Amino acid sequence: MADSDPRVPAADPYTRRDGELKAPPTTLLGRVRHLGPSIVISGAIVGSGEIILTASLGAAVGFALFWWVLMSCWIKSLTQAELSRYIISSGDTYLRAINRLPGKIPGPRGPVAWPLGLTTLAQIPGIMGLGGIVGGAGQSIHLLTPEIPAVVATGGAALLSVVLLLSGSYRLLERSMLVLVLSFSFATLVCSILMQFTEYAITPADLAAGFSFDFPIAFLGLALAVYGYTGVNSTEIPPYTFWCIEKGYPSFIGSPDTSGYVERAKGWIRVVQTDVLATLIILTCATVPFYLLGAGVLNAMGERPQGPETISALSNMFTETLGPWSVWLFGLGAFCILFSTTLAGFAGGARYIADLTIALGFVERRRVDIRQKIIRGWCLFAPFVAFGFYLWIQNPVLLVTVGAVTAALFLPIQTGAVLWLQRHQLDPRLRPSAFVRVALWVIFWVELAMSGLVIRFVVF
Repeated sequence: MADSDPRVPAADPYTRRDGELKAPPTTLLGRVRHLGPSIVISGAIVGSGEIILTASLGAAVGFALFWWVLMSCWIKSLTQAELSRYIISSGDTYLRAINRLPGKIPGPRGPVAWPLGLTTLAQIPGIMGLGGIVGGAGQSIHLLTPEIPAVVATGGAALLSVVLLLSGSYRLLERSMLVLVLSFSFATLVCSILMQFTEYAITPADLAAGFSFDFPIAFLGLALAVYGYTGVNSTEIPPYTFWCIEKGYPSFIGSPDTSGYVERAKGWIRVVQTDVLATLIILTCATVPFYLLGAGVLNAMGERPQGPETISALSNMFTETLGPWSVWLFGLGAFCILFSTTLAGFAGGARYIADLTIALGFVERRRVDIRQKIIRGWCLFAPFVAFGFYLWIQNPVLLVTVGAVTAALFLPIQTGAVLWLQRHQLDPRLRPSAFVRVALWVIFWVELAMSGLVIRFVVF
């Protein structure tokens, strides 16, 4: 039975747990103390898009597309914030919300919204992208210990991710992401600053070129991949909503029939908005240094990261700036940031698959125990499938690009869904300002145009 069917009860024990109503914080410091999902999702965001795609784009085109990288970072955060507004206040999960959209197609257990059919097919390129990420982590190990073949190291990284993910602890994952992401992001930021004291120093003319809005059409495919995977992409927005649920925000708000619902909802929405802003700051501070290092160092050297030597080529960003000793710093940092992406990607994907199974009607929504079993099963299964893709195509850039261009196609669907849900499903008292709605429409049309470019690139 479809979730949009009015006979389906609104209560969901996964999203709203009894007895957990909580007044929202009223100060900025109080909101900061309740952050968390931003750290977990940053573990997925700051990774392959930055260290592999963004640096590779800088290596290919120099500074010409700096404006493009910034746009790719910032354009999707409003969709992330506004979808989360609906999720935490309504008690829906991501796919239950999507399943409310008009336009039904036949499903295995009854009619479902048409995006569910597309998202089911998209799981294959999504896993391919994760194969490229775990492959990059394996190549990082090989860079530090050449006696360990990259394929063996990649298999070990996949196995380690299974062990850690089966613990199933949100708190453990949150702390792990914080350490892994911030450590290498800080090292990369320092490296980009020290680059100014080398022959690769960035000049004002270089930065000016980055905002000339030129577009080297020969690198359209790589640029579209950067757009699809940099910032909060379409494969990371759904997991963000799951982390908000598991953080407890919908339970803190409670159902609309409880006293003080609107005030609690508005307060916790502000917490989520602060959390989204934290995500934006983290990913910008992590993305910009990678692009500048790629444009300033790799482009000047004529390096083009690809194939089994991807991570080795990228390491020149550090070794040419800090000296040969920094290959260890880069190798360890690259492993940390790519492995954190691997963990967050598989963990978020597991929750997505569990929700998809329920949305398609195979499992009753009230069976939280089965949801958890599906999550654990996917965490056991998916890393080895991703490893299999890497064994087949040992080119992290290519695998990540496949996942990235697929992710770009789904962005207008998500933003369009947010616009529809706000108009037809969201409590009118919780709707955003007119300015936000207009901004969402602008973003929707930009994303739709980008999806058209992706289709044209893939087909022609």
